[in-house]
Amino acid sequence: MKKSIVILLHIGFWLCYLLLIGILLAIFYRSSNPAIDQTARVLNAFKSLFLFAFLPSFLTFYGCYFIVFPKYLQQKKFFFSFIFGVLLSILASTIAYILMRYLIESGQLIDMDKGGINGRSTAVRTILFMSFIASIAGLAALIIKGFITWFNEIKLKEELKQKNHETEMALIKSQLDPHFLFNTLNNIDVLILKDATEASNYLNKLSDILRFMLYETKTDEILLKKEIEYIEKYIELQKIRTANVNYVSFEVIGNPANISIAPMVFIPFIENAFKHSTNKKIDNAITVQLFINKGNILFVCKNKFDSNRKVIQESNGLGNGLIQKRLHLIYPEQHQLEIDKQINLYSVKLTIKNG
Repeated sequence: MKKSIVILLHIGFWLCYLLLIGILLAIFYRSSNPAIDQTARVLNAFKSLFLFAFLPSFLTFYGCYFIVFPKYLQQKKFFFSFIFGVLLSILASTIAYILMRYLIESGQLIDMDKGGINGRSTAVRTILFMSFIASIAGLAALIIKGFITWFNEIKLKEELKQKNHETEMALIKSQLDPHFLFNTLNNIDVLILKDATEASNYLNKLSDILRFMLYETKTDEILLKKEIEYIEKYIELQKIRTANVNYVSFEVIGNPANISIAPMVFIPFIENAFKHSTNKKIDNAITVQLFINKGNILFVCKNKFDSNRKVIQESNGLGNGLIQKRLHLIYPEQHQLEIDKQINLYSVKLTIKNG
């Protein structure tokens, strides 16, 4: 939600609240003794109502808005939300009562009862009543904050859905374009004459890749184990194009069991590594590592390239801008992406918080 709309919501709430105080002041003004200085009476009444109603409500409202909601209610800690909300209203009311009692002459205060506000029992009743009014403001703060959070989550989901769609289309266009399919099928066709069994194996891998990209990437999360299987099949298909068995190195360190991740997070970097790697005869021209632990998942992809050779345009692959936008939407403040381009080495490090 835009900041201007949020500000308008706050202004609207306090205008309604001040309007209520104004009505109370008007009632007090009309019922007051005409013989008494009306200006002084209204001024004293305003001071008293400000400390009695507005100040504790203001403190409770923003305490609930910035502390109780994000730390307790949003985490579904309803009991603690209630307890801290009540304590916050009592604390704000106590502060306001002390200011009302000692900063304004008692004789100038609105008579809340014929005995004044000096008695201990009267003070407790006054603070409790002030707390009740402040609690209403705190409840309003939770409702407003909840509405803003709900609206932002819906907007984020819609934006994420759109970015996922764009990413999915870009991946299908970049990886399953005619060039990729032609080379893969052509290499498999050559293998049919040499080793029909091996050719059939590669056809199955290509079929699995097509099925994975067209169906399994529709969900928000998939098992990390499936993502790894897809990466392995993709690398095997790419390795058909070279006789160098050490051209690509892929290593998984850690246990991926029971860990879920957004689909197609790592493959765009691997795809770009293949597109930009210029010499297939070099050992470990492309190295891909996946480190898995309880805290996070670290993905490292490096590829060697000839800086004197013209690099394939980024438009042939998935652009880094779109990749980074998708990561920010899926893992806000839960990932770290480092890209380092040296003379003959391009490296990507992506850290995602596990869970």
